[in-house]
This record gives sequence, structure tokens and C-alpha cells, in this order.
Amino acid sequence: MKRIGITLLAAALVTGVGRAEPETRQPELAYQLTEGQNLNAFVRDGQVAAHLLLRNGTDPRILVAFPAGNSGVGLWFAPLTKPATWQLEQAPRPLTLRVPNGAAGTLNGIVTVASIDARQLTLKQQLLTSIRFLRDYQSVGRYPPEVAAKPIVAGDTISLYRERLDGRPGFLMKLEVLEGRLTQATIVAGRSGRIRLRLTAATGEPPLTGLAESELLNGHAGADTGARNALRFLSYREKFLAGSWRFQTYFGRDTLMSIRLLMPALRPAAIEAGLGSVLARLNERGEVAHEEGIGEFAAVEHQHDRTGGATATLDFGMIDDDFMLAPVAADYLLGPAGTEQARAFLARPIDSESRPGTSEPAGTALVRNLRFVIGQAQPFARDPGFRRLVAIKAGRLTGQWRDSEEGLGRGRYAYDVNAVFVPAALEAGARLLRSGLLEPYMAVADRAAVAQAAWLAESWHAKAPALFRNSVPNATAATAIRSYSARLRVPAQPALAALAGRSLTFHAIALDDSGRPIPIIHSDEGFALLFGHPSAADLDVYLAAVARPFPAGLMTPVGMLVANPVLADRSVQDRFAPTAYHGTVVWSWQQALMAAGLERQIARTDLPAPTRAALVRQQAELWRAISATQATRSSELWSWAYRGGRYQVTPFGVGKQDVDESNAAQLWSTVYLAVRPPQLSAPAKRR
Repeated sequence: MKRIGITLLAAALVTGVGRAEPETRQPELAYQLTEGQNLNAFVRDGQVAAHLLLRNGTDPRILVAFPAGNSGVGLWFAPLTKPATWQLEQAPRPLTLRVPNGAAGTLNGIVTVASIDARQLTLKQQLLTSIRFLRDYQSVGRYPPEVAAKPIVAGDTISLYRERLDGRPGFLMKLEVLEGRLTQATIVAGRSGRIRLRLTAATGEPPLTGLAESELLNGHAGADTGARNALRFLSYREKFLAGSWRFQTYFGRDTLMSIRLLMPALRPAAIEAGLGSVLARLNERGEVAHEEGIGEFAAVEHQHDRTGGATATLDFGMIDDDFMLAPVAADYLLGPAGTEQARAFLARPIDSESRPGTSEPAGTALVRNLRFVIGQAQPFARDPGFRRLVAIKAGRLTGQWRDSEEGLGRGRYAYDVNAVFVPAALEAGARLLRSGLLEPYMAVADRAAVAQAAWLAESWHAKAPALFRNSVPNATAATAIRSYSARLRVPAQPALAALAGRSLTFHAIALDDSGRPIPIIHSDEGFALLFGHPSAADLDVYLAAVARPFPAGLMTPVGMLVANPVLADRSVQDRFAPTAYHGTVVWSWQQALMAAGLERQIARTDLPAPTRAALVRQQAELWRAISATQATRSSELWSWAYRGGRYQVTPFGVGKQDVDESNAAQLWSTVYLAVRPPQLSAPAKRR
């Protein structure tokens, strides 16, 4: 019966039922960019928000992602014998149309015209469903069979429509051949050698409410048009989206880090929208939700667990975001918010996403998170030892921002979580307690627990970072640098010169199950700069390890790498290649994190002159690399190649060996609107 329903509805599309013409006025937001092989076009207007992606090359595809319900439609075509290039002839226009076949409801979407210089296109796969399933199909070729849809071919049109699995208005895609001819599932080029198509795509998922420009950025925000466009597309009153097209929904860590880095440039309404979305998704223990499953993804999950419905599902598998909430909230509430704004926000009712139908003041939710933080911190503070650090959850290889399974080198205890975020969360709790802002939301037991925060933080600061210290003698490090450089075919001499006969000392990226440091140099020192108060000695040693030229450190002319496995064995080096998602690649927001952290440390008045001078030099070198890759700054990440005696940017996802592709719009890559070169930086005024 389900298949018959899909067929009838799709047939109705062919006859024109549900068709609507696009509006002629300009949408509130519309922009385009090309990144690697992907031509991207974004549009947002009223109830419509969509990201159109046209994939060039030998594996063409059409994909439209909608923030509404984290939904999307995608067409994959059979491989071509030679590369083909799309041309967007008509920018996507928003439209609203009736659900086909006379059913109740409306669909929101886009219509556009595009052409491609391919001799023919043959349908290989089509999916209309959650972005989570489109993402899985793109990366590993897998999707749930129950979301499959069969195209209807009639005349010059390919039509697809299917209801959501729970019977709600679903997803639509239609291709009309304007130039060329259509035979079954193959489109053949016209006399010009091009195929020209009109594409209509829409979703029935409930739309989000975009944050208006007047609610988003203040006068301190940078003028970068690309970053402003990306941030506007990703910002909604209900939540911020992590990135498009692949992560078009709430992610706790992405929201918190982006808010913190963007804070000097954001208006209160935007900051509070982000913090409110995190507080709404806390569980009973006070843990921060990492990612939400909504729309058809949730419907499929509930079918599999036999609970039915499509209530949002929340993933609490990550551990770093649990300890980010308090420091970010404290920086806002005790900083730009001002006392009255802070009190008003904490008193605001927050509708719970983890417990539908319930509501509580924001302050009550924040206290619950602090209670969780203190409970997690007590064992190590009372009896320091690596087994009492905060570990990645059992059965997982991921737990913090390096959330590919190789990101931590298969470690169990992450440096950033234990050496930075746990003590930062404890310090934030102590600051909030002293402020009195949380007093109305704390029971007697809460006050007693939070009163421990200060001494717990001191214990973690004193004992945890030392467990990650790794020091390699100069001769051993130099041999490793020469060998690794030869493997990668990059110059070793600048790295060896920067090492200058010294030992290579750094904080390991993680500890393994036995407490041994995993010898990977990494960029997470930036967290310590932004959230911590390192000693001058630590700044001198550990920042030097980051600031040296690759492969002695992380710096290249095309950016700061997020990992360097030069001292690891060959198998680990292979897993941290420039084709790996968290390998020897550049992540835009990690550079911004380091830049913001350096600025914070340079502003200190308790550092000796040589240390401060070294920080200023490192800041200048970092900004040279950031400026050299300004065109890719709003992207999620990029890789590199060494050709013609120099490093060159390579968009991530272009190479056949790349494990995935990056997002053209990434939330935490927009943070350069607030993180700016020293001569352009200006402190945000308190409100």
C-alpha cells in the first residue's frame, strides 16, 4: 500500500497538481560559492531555507538540503567518462506548493534552472529523506531501505514524491528537461552538447524561524560578506545549525564554541538563542546533548525501537560539551550580558527537548549541569590518577571534537577535556556562585556541591595536565622528522632548524587505556589559551611545539594543522594522513580558536616580557597563514599538497582518497567575524 501511495502522488506531480510559480521578489538571503567540485547556492526567505549543491566532475549529483527537519533530496548519477561542469542559469527561488494528490498541508522549497556539459546523465540513486541518511549514503553508500523512493518518468519530466514514514507531508523532487531528451532514467544532451534542467525541490518539515539581521550581529562584527552570509543561513531562534549541507541541525559543541568565539560580535538575542538551545536539550543528569535526531531520522529510529512517533532523539555520547556549557555561559552572564540581562535570561522558561511537555527556568537547567560537572570532577581531585580522569564513554572511540574514530589516535582520555574543560567548568561554577545569579535556582545540596568547585579546580589544574606531558630527545625527534618528511615529500630543514637542538616537548593528544601518552602534536592547546591561565613556563614550552614549522610542529603557509603524527609509528601516521578528517589537515575554527586564545594571553599583565614577545611573534605567524587562505575561511576544513616547492590548498573532499567532503557553510568557521587580526580587534562594549 505504501508503494502505491508514493506512485499515485508522484504521478499527480507529472500532471501539474501542486505546482506553484516562484516569487519574483528578491529573497532576504541568497548567495553562491564554489568550493572544490561543489557549486553551492543558498537561499532563505520566510518559511523557506535551502542549500542547493551541484557536484561537478565525473560523479555528478544534485542535492538540496533544508534546515527544516534536517531534511533533503538528492539525485546521484552514474559515473561519467570525463569530467562535467554545472552552470547555474537561474538562482534558486523560494516557493510554497500544495502537497500533491489533494492531501492536506504545504511544502516549502525552491525552483532553479541549471545545465551541465555532459553527453548524458543516468540516474544511479535517488533519496528523499533526512540529511542523516543522505550523509550516510554519500560517505558509505548505506541508507535504510524503508526510505527508498522510485522515480516516475513521463514525457520530459522525472518526478519523485514520498510521504514521511509516519504519514506526514514529505519530500518532493522534480526534474524537467528543458534541453536534451529523456529516455527512461537517462537524459541525453541536446545539440549544444549540454543538458538543461529545471529543478523543483521541497520539504514538508516544519520550518525554522530565522534570526533577523537586527538580532544577530552588533557593530563590532567584521565585514566579511561570506562569513556573514553563512552565519545568517545557519542562525535560527530555535537553534544554530552546525553546517551545511552535512550537519544542518543542532550540535551542542558546535553551538557552544561558536557562541564563545563570536561573543564579542553577537547581540544578546543570538547568544541567548544558542545557550537556550543547549539548555533545552540537557538530560536529567545535566549532560549536554551532542546531536539531535529529528524528522524522518527520528521516525525511523522509533520504528526500529518499536516506540512509534517522531519525537526527537538526543545523542549524549560526547563528553567535551558537558564541560563547555558552564564556561561559555559564565563568560556571557558575567560579561556582556550585564546583571539585569543575565537575571532575565536565567529566569526565562526553557521548553525541554529531552523531556517533551516540560519547562523550567534556564537557571535551573544550568545548575543541573554544574551538579553533573562537580560529580564528575570529585574522584580525580580526591585521588589523582589517570583512571579517574574523565574517559571517553565505554565502547566508543569518539568523545570530543575530533569525532572521527581515528581523531584521538584511539585514545581513551582526551587532553582538552581533562586538562582544560573540566577545570574551566569548575572555575565557572565558582564564579557563578560568587555572583549570586544562581541563588534562586539552587537547593541547599546544590550550594554545598558548587561550593567545592574552587578547590576541585585547583586540584585538576595542578595534577591533570602533567599526565599528558610527552618529551622526546632531540636526536630521536630529528630522526623522526627526517623520515616523516621524506615520506610526505616535504622539506625537513625548516622544522629541524626551528627545533634548534632542543627536545620536542608537548602535551599528548590523549592517553590510552593504560595511561600512556599518544605521541601526536595537536592544536588543542588553543583551548588552554582561551579558557585557562597557563604559567609562563608552560606557554614557552607547549606553544613552541605548536608554532614550529611542520613536521616539527603544526605551522604551514596554508594554515595550522590540527594534528601531527611525526613521532608516532607508521600505522598511526597513515591514519593521520592529509586525506583524514582529523588528520594533517587545517580546520578553520581551530585557527580562530588559537588566534582568540593568543589575544587573550597577550592581554595578560602577569607574563614576563620574553614570553609575551614570543606570543606576539606566534600571533603574527598564525595570522599570516590565516590571511593566506582567506578564500576558504568559511569552509569547514581543507587539506594541502606540496608542489613546485610550496604548500598549496586542496579543498577537502576533492581527492578520491578523502574520507568525506567539507561543509560549504560551517558555523564555527564564521567566527572570524569576531576573531580578527590584532590591528582590527576591538573589545566589545558591555551592555
